[in-house]
Amino acid sequence: MKAMRMAWGWTVAACVLQAGLSGAAEGLKGREDADGKTVWYDGQTLPIEGRAFNDTQSFYDRLPARAEKTVTPSVWSLSHHSAGMALRFVSDTGTFKIRWAVRNAGLAMPHMPATGVSGLDVYRRTPEGWRFVKNGRPSAVTNVMDVGLAPETECLVYLPLYNGTAMIEVGIPKGKVIRTPPPRKGGIAKPVVFYGTSITHGGCASRPGMAFTAIAGRLLDAPVVNLGFSGNGKMEMAMCDLLSEIDASVYVLDCVWNMNDALIGERAEPFVRALRERHPATPILMAEDCNVFGRAPTSKALVLRGIYDKLKKEDAALWSNLHYLEAKDMLGHDGEGTVDGCHPNDLGMMRQGMVYGQALKKILSK
Repeated sequence: MKAMRMAWGWTVAACVLQAGLSGAAEGLKGREDADGKTVWYDGQTLPIEGRAFNDTQSFYDRLPARAEKTVTPSVWSLSHHSAGMALRFVSDTGTFKIRWAVRNAGLAMPHMPATGVSGLDVYRRTPEGWRFVKNGRPSAVTNVMDVGLAPETECLVYLPLYNGTAMIEVGIPKGKVIRTPPPRKGGIAKPVVFYGTSITHGGCASRPGMAFTAIAGRLLDAPVVNLGFSGNGKMEMAMCDLLSEIDASVYVLDCVWNMNDALIGERAEPFVRALRERHPATPILMAEDCNVFGRAPTSKALVLRGIYDKLKKEDAALWSNLHYLEAKDMLGHDGEGTVDGCHPNDLGMMRQGMVYGQALKKILSK
């Protein structure tokens, strides 16, 4: 099968969905409840960010179906998690419902709550930026939440981090409308693509909007693709091939936690070279491994830094858009930034998200 490169945009190109009416844009129609008061719209028909491939086995998978033959079994299994995906829409109703179902009955982990593993997060746009509204708290495989906002509010609904999304629907009162929102105000249309470890994946944020990738995305006001794979961010060339298919504003490589010195020395340079060959002008950010005690750089980071320095000296023009992010201030220096000495808690995620967001803002402003 020929690889499908996805130019960044909506799954449904400009759409206006009116509850209770047929002939909506793109021929879409909601499903009316038996009481005739609410019309439900499938998330697959709504504007979605963070979904980088169209040819997926299940709609909310993060990798294409063909990747099963090229990535490791662990990466393939984790690719069914919907980390980083978010619905973004505007409605003329002040109240709506969201109904969602996850793929796995295990809603939580010992060190990560169900609200982060399997829950939703609703944010709204304000003049000051994106602000939290409500978390969808899962108590079963299928759940429903009510949301109350002012009409015409732009909404961002983050999907579960460490569970797959089997289904999500937005229910609005009959006669009301869901619309595609305007372009992101940050002016960044292409996604920031993160590739990395369990920390990139979202472990262990208390809710999806608190993953550092989501925090950085809100700071930039940019769409984000999350390709973090718990324990499996190891710079395999198959993942480089897949990253290369995404038309990104910047590629962020955050794999050091899952690699040792030797593996970084073996894989990092070929990975970065291959990515640069396919995208000669796109910024690439190489990131060190965060440490809750501020111990940076680690021996692994020193190997990574050596590769970065080598490339920068080799060809200043070719590698002018190669960047490096140190970890010394990523989690703070008080030891309070993780749940277990490794995975950030919400405090750590906020600190890390701010560091990444500020670095990316500087890169993208150029």
